[in-house]
Amino acid sequence: MTVMRTQDLRRRLRIEIEGDVQGVGFRPFAWRTATGLAIGGFVSNTNRGVLIEAESTDAGITDFLRAIEDDPPPHAVVRGVTVSELSPVGATVFEIRGSIATADARPSIAPDLATCAACVAEMFDPGNRRHRYPFINCTQCGPRYSILRATPYDRANTTMRGFALCEACAAEYGDPHDRRFHAQPNACPICGPQLALWHPDGREAGRQDAALLAAADAVRDGAILALKGLGGFQLVVDARNEDAVARLRTRKRRARKPFAVMFPDIDAAGAVCSLPTAERALLLGAAAPILLVARRCGAGDALAHSVAPHNPRLGIMLPYTGLHHLLMHALRFPVVATSGNLSGECIVFDEREALHRLGGLADLFLVHDRPIARPLDDSVSQMALGREMVLRRARGHVPRPIRIDPPPATLAVGGHLKNCVAAAVGESAILSQHVGDLGSASAASAFAAAVNDVQMLGGARAERVMRDVHPDYASTRFALNCGLPTVAVQHHLAHVMACVAEHRMPLPVLGIAWDGTGAGGDGTVWGGEFLLAAPGGWQRVASFRPFPLPGGEAAVREPRRAALGLLTDLLGDALWERHDLLPVCSFTARERAVIRRMLDRGLNTPRSSSAGRLLDALSSILGLCQCNDFEGEAAIALESAASGLSAPGYPFDIIEGDVLRLDWRPMLVTVLNDVEAGRPVGAIAAAAQTTLCDMAVAVARRVGEQRVALGGGCFQNRRLLEGVVTGLGAAGIEARWPQQVPPNDGGLALGQLRWAVESIGMEAN
Repeated sequence: MTVMRTQDLRRRLRIEIEGDVQGVGFRPFAWRTATGLAIGGFVSNTNRGVLIEAESTDAGITDFLRAIEDDPPPHAVVRGVTVSELSPVGATVFEIRGSIATADARPSIAPDLATCAACVAEMFDPGNRRHRYPFINCTQCGPRYSILRATPYDRANTTMRGFALCEACAAEYGDPHDRRFHAQPNACPICGPQLALWHPDGREAGRQDAALLAAADAVRDGAILALKGLGGFQLVVDARNEDAVARLRTRKRRARKPFAVMFPDIDAAGAVCSLPTAERALLLGAAAPILLVARRCGAGDALAHSVAPHNPRLGIMLPYTGLHHLLMHALRFPVVATSGNLSGECIVFDEREALHRLGGLADLFLVHDRPIARPLDDSVSQMALGREMVLRRARGHVPRPIRIDPPPATLAVGGHLKNCVAAAVGESAILSQHVGDLGSASAASAFAAAVNDVQMLGGARAERVMRDVHPDYASTRFALNCGLPTVAVQHHLAHVMACVAEHRMPLPVLGIAWDGTGAGGDGTVWGGEFLLAAPGGWQRVASFRPFPLPGGEAAVREPRRAALGLLTDLLGDALWERHDLLPVCSFTARERAVIRRMLDRGLNTPRSSSAGRLLDALSSILGLCQCNDFEGEAAIALESAASGLSAPGYPFDIIEGDVLRLDWRPMLVTVLNDVEAGRPVGAIAAAAQTTLCDMAVAVARRVGEQRVALGGGCFQNRRLLEGVVTGLGAAGIEARWPQQVPPNDGGLALGQLRWAVESIGMEAN
């Protein structure tokens, strides 16, 4: 009699895998693993992820499941594995099958990935058939979301559909042993996209490698090059050439905002910037963001001053496509690589449109014929408290989902600035790429496309829309006119809930939301808020003492106006005799008279509790910035002035009431005394920012909640972030802060979607 051991019994499993498992070589990984374990069955892409049916002995099946969960491909992220038993059918061969359509689409597409080391080596190998081919890629790198038209992620659903594979590429594409097996953008010089160099009138000036070399020569000679990259156009100039950078600033209408710099390699970047291990790893990683880093002392002459004037940090990046690698290899010096647009507009991603919209900016256009499905800016990150903090979430991160258990069929449309939209997808949220400020026709078009994209990835149309309470936001108007039920979410509550969502924090939570301005609920403009969020609702428990903003929106552009509002609350009419104060003397006598009347009569002078405007006012009083050229310039100047300095905080008061009020007047009195006494500006800036951190900790202690979530653009200031988190930790309070979702308005949509869980639950009750 034969005795069957348990491990010899045959089983057949249906294995459904969700996560970032398309476009990362998961099917060939499954085939190689199954073949090595003598497993029969098949693997296929679906609208939800990957489907596997595997048949073997119990021991073989166990080893196969362990490999899927413990050792997936490098860029795959497995978020869920559902296993069900099937009856064995005697399968002994494992196959890779075509995609299977399912009714409930929940795909997770990998982000666009930086060119891998293996592809870079091939591209510079004279003996390789892809030698100097700028569109080289494999299953571990290259375009993904930027070329996707529909799901699942198959070549026919991408912008590569029009490029028929040659015999050699087709052989790679069909060989499970090849690293280009089912690499959807696979191509070569024979069958793939091609480069061309255009004059601004559309005349061709060169093709293929000759076009690239001519473009490099033009940049070397001081020209402004419009380069069609992975997700849109970049404007490229020699970062060492003061005249070229100044010309770009004039044409782009960008007076002082820092430009991002691309270095040829990590060693060149390290010669100019301080790059600890974590920063180097981020720059060299698959997401390859623009990273904000400190400049090295003594490296000031390596770049033109106007690249990032008066800023101790630089936004730097490394080549992340084959085209970038080839260009930087030809140049061997750093270049400015900034978004191809006019300030305030959306990035251009079509070459014919680029001739129209960038014709007055660029001297030459280096283009290619692979269509871009959607615009994708470069992501921007910084290191804070030893972890990456994403400040702009786009290429390299989108459309990676964030698990938050949202209500189904829900869309969130975010805010007006730094817009991003989000949709519920099963147990996760899909966030769009950074759309930008919704003040131009190009941004409105990108916003509408992003709304469609996130719903396409979700596989269902929205039945409700979450929006901001501000009635004049373009996103709010869209929500109110879309014909669906809407739920308004207060701006600062959304900031808090974005952090809650990212970290899956249970409620209740004390939220600290510090930003520029957002519509409040009491007739004032909020921005320095402490909100207690609970399953049954939320309440405002504390805020900064409000002060007037003469000119309203004009005070956002001119920190000196915020300073006059702040000083008026402290000094009254005596302010106008203080010509020693920089905010006062920066205006003409006539301008001062107009602003004084506005303040006296309350005309176009809302009161605000904004932390952002408070920082602006301090920057103005210290003479750092009177008028913003770009959002946050004054606050950045305040942070930069205090760089490397430490100082104890100034005094402040907490005024009791239904809402605790943080009274900044004792601090301001001391600031003015220190200015008059000639104390160094950096020391005053450091002490003022320490004071804000002390205020946050004092309120948290008073409220007594042991979990705190931070949000709002002010927490891009690492000094504030680190001071608040460290202070709360010393008080025994757990603090979480945004990391993979921006703390600024780019995170609002996620927060709105997370609050949908609570608001819909409250409606049900």
